Amino acid sequence: MSDHGCEVRLRVRYAETDQMGVVYHANHFVWFEVGRVELLRQLGFSYREMEEHDGCFIAFVDARCRYKSPAHYDDEVIVRTHLKNVRESLVHFGYELLRVGDGMLLAEGETTHVVTDAKLKKRAIPEKYMNAFRDAMQTDRESL
Repeated sequence: MSDHGCEVRLRVRYAETDQMGVVYHANHFVWFEVGRVELLRQLGFSYREMEEHDGCFIAFVDARCRYKSPAHYDDEVIVRTHLKNVRESLVHFGYELLRVGDGMLLAEGETTHVVTDAKLKKRAIPEKYMNAFRDAMQTDRESL
């Protein structure tokens, strides 16, 4: 984890761009997922583990993205992901997308997730995950 939470680098693939050579807007949400999954791994667990071992699922309830500057084919992009808030059955992530070459902010976003069981009934986050989330948020606050 960095001072900014988790950082993942990726390179824009041709298939992610539109006719104008600009990254299609929906791909930003795919990149947010890449960052979110890696953040969980760095916290010591995975989505798969949460689902298979604890019957714990993270369902989307809100997703937002503010586009600042276009990304193009072959740009290298940093996906920064951090926890914004965690409550009993809710997890809120924040994201920044930056171009490696010039540090340009490409987009900012956030996603909010409700934790559910396999039948999509809201449930509390198991304590082992809640402790990891709280520790990560505390570490982020201390690094500011």
